[in-house]
Amino acid sequence: MKTSENNIKTTFNEKFCIQLEYQICHELEKSTDPELKGFWCDGISWLPTENQLTKKHVNDKRQIETKAWIGKTGQTEFKAIINFGKKALSKYAKEMDLTECIPNLESQAEWIEIDIENKIIKIELN
Repeated sequence: MKTSENNIKTTFNEKFCIQLEYQICHELEKSTDPELKGFWCDGISWLPTENQLTKKHVNDKRQIETKAWIGKTGQTEFKAIINFGKKALSKYAKEMDLTECIPNLESQAEWIEIDIENKIIKIELN
């Protein structure tokens, strides 16, 4: 398990963010939205402000805000709001791997919302 800069143990880590980036790229690739044509994701930061990584913060706010790099070049910085569903909240509280909380490629759920104008991506974990 990775730790943040100030040693909070968390499963919101590099491994999780790389898997999330991968799934977002696949979703963008199959998107039928003409505004998102050619978009891809070149990373999600796993180092938001530290107090967001505490179990109390995640349980109370049910989300973590960080950065994502998205766009036709993959280099436009977006605010990433990652919302935790029931499964993700439970796994986070127990310090368990969050990667299985990312909706899979066959999921019909709308789990990503991108606001190009305001540079915000909202992600819904299971």
